[in-house]
Amino acid sequence: MTILNRRRTRRNRPAGPRSIYDPISFGIDENGDPVEVTLMYRNLLDGGEPGSGKSSLLNTIIGHAALCTDARLWLFDGKIVELGLWRPVADVFVGNSIGLALDRLRELQSEMDIRYTQLDAAGRRKIVQTDGLDVILCVIDELAYYSVTIGTKDEQEEFRTLVRDLVARGRAAGIIVVAATQRPSADIIPTSLRDLFGYRVAFRCTTDSSSDIILSVGWAKEGFSAKDIRPEDRGVGWLLAEGGIPRRFKAAYLTDAHIRAVVNVARRLRDNPPGDPAA
Repeated sequence: MTILNRRRTRRNRPAGPRSIYDPISFGIDENGDPVEVTLMYRNLLDGGEPGSGKSSLLNTIIGHAALCTDARLWLFDGKIVELGLWRPVADVFVGNSIGLALDRLRELQSEMDIRYTQLDAAGRRKIVQTDGLDVILCVIDELAYYSVTIGTKDEQEEFRTLVRDLVARGRAAGIIVVAATQRPSADIIPTSLRDLFGYRVAFRCTTDSSSDIILSVGWAKEGFSAKDIRPEDRGVGWLLAEGGIPRRFKAAYLTDAHIRAVVNVARRLRDNPPGDPAA
């Protein structure tokens, strides 16, 4: 069975009411209108100072994916507890181990290469929803922890290289990378990496330059600076999509109780997807 036709047996059936191909509700804008983003075939960079709202957005994205029977969750969380509540529905969960993080990223890179080999053999450029192939959502909470804090310099460099490769090549193979950092600096997010992310979100930053490191140089001078977000406005940020201008929005917020409730529903969906005779 080729990669384009395979899923784990329990998912080899039509997707449920939600799909990773559907728009994800991020929150509301300044006019109270919904802000929705389709992440399929895109990656997202999420940055800002501690407590600014990064985790709120990550949890919202993971919550959507958890309820999609055509998505798998690969979660990397150096603090363990930030994304830990999602562990029951995560296919892969990596905590504060650089060795395990590298092993899993190598596995993901190998999966990506296999998918491209199969696409090439089929004369195709990307996977589509009707292939019945699970999309992999790879969420990395705190790039700096794995890339500059723990491990040896060689391990940190390999981590950066693997992430860059997945962001650069993974989209058409159904691998979406969502990465967050509370240290938006050039050593953590070099321009060559930032520019690979189709979507970028800047929550409150301490300087205009930190905001520009996330969004792109020049936006602060145009009046789109996350430095201007008040400290008390947690969850407020600037969303930049490819080819557009930053849009100010308020990210949705999930409490621990909300997350546990979503996890309970997601576990039932994943164990018995709609259409499953056992459901």
